[in-house]
Amino acid sequence: MKILELRLKNLNSLYGEWRIDFTDPEYIESGIFALTGPTGAGKSTILDAICLAMYGATPRLGKITKSTNEAMSRQIGECYAEVMFESQAGRFRCYWGQHRARKKFDGNLIDARYEISDAETKKPIETKKSLADRY
Repeated sequence: MKILELRLKNLNSLYGEWRIDFTDPEYIESGIFALTGPTGAGKSTILDAICLAMYGATPRLGKITKSTNEAMSRQIGECYAEVMFESQAGRFRCYWGQHRARKKFDGNLIDARYEISDAETKKPIETKKSLADRY
């Protein structure tokens, strides 16, 4: 499996929308890169975003539920993580997202949405996290 792109919004210290394109020539030419920065800069959040998109949970924060979401930035009403990757089976996009009622920071958490789709056709393939490891 090769990760091609990461998108995230409002996860931990990374407020707003972010995009990392791993097909950018800077990543390809160098062949290796490091996540560096001071405490609180968002290094672990990038790894959390990949895990959330792929599996709906993170090793660091555990499972995200309807009653608790420690990954969502504070005082925010919605968050998401999305990874596009390719494997021998093709190109896929994994999406995980959760929001609060009316997308207000003080609303109740709504069940998280999870989806694997074909990256080319955008056709959903799977919406159950428990079956995600097939791709």
